[in-house]
Amino acid sequence: MIEITQIRKLSLWIFLIPLVAINLCLFISQNPEFLENTFFKVDQIGRSGFSIPYLDGSLSISRASRTYPQYLIFKPAMFATAILLFIYWKNNNRLINNFYFSNVNFKFKTFGILSAIFLVIHSVLLGVKFDIQIYKLFRRVVLLLFIIFEILAQGILVYHLYKLKLKLNNLINRNVLVLKIILVSVLALVAILSVPILVNKGNTHFKHALEWNYFVGVIFFYLLSKFFWKRTT
Repeated sequence: MIEITQIRKLSLWIFLIPLVAINLCLFISQNPEFLENTFFKVDQIGRSGFSIPYLDGSLSISRASRTYPQYLIFKPAMFATAILLFIYWKNNNRLINNFYFSNVNFKFKTFGILSAIFLVIHSVLLGVKFDIQIYKLFRRVVLLLFIIFEILAQGILVYHLYKLKLKLNNLINRNVLVLKIILVSVLALVAILSVPILVNKGNTHFKHALEWNYFVGVIFFYLLSKFFWKRTT
C-alpha cells in the first residue's frame, strides 16, 4: 500500500528533523566561539556553558533556540515538522479507513493536525518579546496544547492499530506495537504525574530536563512508526 510506504518515510523525517534541530541549537548555544566575528554571531542570551540538559536541566529548549542565529534553524525545522505531521496524520486516517472499510475522519487525525497547528503557533511566538503576563501564559498554553493533542493522537492511533492487529498481522511488527503502547502509556503517565510540579514555581532544572526528555519521547513515537510497518511492494 502506498500509504504505508509514505508513512514509513514521513516517520523517519518527523523524528530526525526536530531532533537534529534542537541539538544543533544546543551545540551553537554552548559553542558560540565557532561563529564569533561572523554574520551569525550568537546573541548573548542564547549562550551557555557546557552541560547536558537532558540530565541536569541547565537550560530550556526555548533558551537554546529562541535567539539569533539558533532560531534560523529551530523555526524552519518546526514548520517543516508541522507540515510532515499534517501529511502523516492524513495518511494514517486514510490507511485505517482502508482496513475498516469506512470513510470517516478519526479523532487521531483531528488531534494530530491540531498538534501540528499548535507547533507552528509555538514556533512563531518563540523569541517574540512582550512583557505582558497574559502573553507569557498564552505561550505556555500553546505548548501545553501541542503536547496534549499529540499524546491524544498517538494514543488513539495505537488503540486502532491494536484493534486491527489480526488484519495487519503480515504488515506490522508486533513487538514494535507493544513498544508503542508502552511509550504512549509512559508519556501520558509522566504528563499527569508532572502537573503538580509544573504548575508550581521552582524546580526549574527538573522542568528543563523533563522538557528535553519529553520532547524526544514524543518524537520517538515516529521512529517506532518507521519500524512498525514492514516494507511493502
